[in-house]
Amino acid sequence: MAALLFVPAAVATGVLTLTSEPAGLCLTYGRQCTPGMPGWLFEWSAGVGAVAFLIAVAAPAVRVRQAALTAQFLAEGTALLVILSHA
Repeated sequence: MAALLFVPAAVATGVLTLTSEPAGLCLTYGRQCTPGMPGWLFEWSAGVGAVAFLIAVAAPAVRVRQAALTAQFLAEGTALLVILSHA
């Protein structure tokens, strides 16, 4: 469920970011463009979230699935924070 909700959450976070005043000025006039967090952090956290999802689905042990689900939540949260950092 968390993996399915990540895409709508990322879209909603992106829309919230674009509605901020600095992002609007950046898109419209090219002013006040802040770099935000590095892009590799988003790629890394999205990749870790995908791997953790696969482990959470495929692992036979309950403890491994719980740890993978926790790692997935943290990685997805990090990815959303990277998107918000561009506001």
